[in-house]
Amino acid sequence: MTNAVIVDVVRLASGKGKPGGALSGTHPVELLAHVLRSIVERNGIDPAQVDDVIGGCVGQVGEQALNISRTAVLSAGFPDSVPATTVDRQCGSSQQAAHFAAQGVIAGAYDIVIACGVESMSRVPMGTTTIGQDASGPGIAARYPEGLVNQGISAELIAAKWKFDRDTLDAFSAQSHQRAADALSKGLFDKEIVPISVTNAAGETVTHTADETVRASTTAEGLSGLKSSFYSEKYAARFPEAQWHITPGNSSPLTDGASAALIMSEEMASKLGLTPRARFHSFAVAGDDPVFMLTAPIPATKKILAKSGLSIDDIDAYEVNEAFAPVPLAWAHEFGADPAKLNPWGGAIALGHALGSSGTRLLSTLVNNLEATGGRYGLQTMCEGAGMANATIIERI
Repeated sequence: MTNAVIVDVVRLASGKGKPGGALSGTHPVELLAHVLRSIVERNGIDPAQVDDVIGGCVGQVGEQALNISRTAVLSAGFPDSVPATTVDRQCGSSQQAAHFAAQGVIAGAYDIVIACGVESMSRVPMGTTTIGQDASGPGIAARYPEGLVNQGISAELIAAKWKFDRDTLDAFSAQSHQRAADALSKGLFDKEIVPISVTNAAGETVTHTADETVRASTTAEGLSGLKSSFYSEKYAARFPEAQWHITPGNSSPLTDGASAALIMSEEMASKLGLTPRARFHSFAVAGDDPVFMLTAPIPATKKILAKSGLSIDDIDAYEVNEAFAPVPLAWAHEFGADPAKLNPWGGAIALGHALGSSGTRLLSTLVNNLEATGGRYGLQTMCEGAGMANATIIERI
């Protein structure tokens, strides 16, 4: 079987996903074009050799509409001959892009492919894509007569089901910032972050190189004073078990970002004189209850462990996206996972969650962590809208 390998993976440092954020003055096409350009330049690849570019983006409207991946390919200066497509598996969009890319290599459809993702939440706010219309239709209304809920309510339901109190959620969230700040201070992200010139709020051109969403001073005590984000009388009556522990402090922040992975066959890497950093070992995707919505990483992980023949203890690092603190905590509880291996350089609560970019962002950190620690296997999984999750196992080479 052809091995699909990761030759390189890069990302932008996060920007706050609101006006005035570090990346908010830059068009999302240019964010994605920058990482595409960077990854081919730093690996000496002729972009004409790229068979396809597969990108993830959730808010495919306005500045992110009309197949943003193709637009970014052209903006990056790639030849007209390089095609691209944009996929939406909600928060796991660029992780799914990496799956499609690697699976295409394994199937023999590609020799070289770039998986990538972008999201400018400052310029294309969440919810914009529905343009104020019903995106579900009558079949969903009949199947779920009480109605589906937003992800914040789902996070509350998970916290209640697994009995996570507010102190536990806030302590985990503070730890995410502390781990990320420590990694930043030690330069552990330097290998994955590519600098980008941006215009700041003062109109000055500056180079953005550090994650803007990380707050080194965060403490559990400081987070404890924040108010619930999602409480309403309507939902309190419907879900009396909810304790209303979810706040801005134990949720991922709105984020701008872009990331990209250079994926190819092992044979092509050898032919080009490139040294692969990891190979794709196993893939899985799963669905789960769309009301709980954020629990699908659990069945996705069960599926991928069964497929891979590995146990949770065989995995050296776990990147489980921190959309909300209860998500990785419930996952870790179900698998008895070592907390030291869970998001060891911090997660999305600190590093941000630029929806369409997060999958390849997690992949960049996972590859670098395995290299820094000498680990062999890494597992990445991410909750996704409507109750889905991707899971990926990579093996360091």
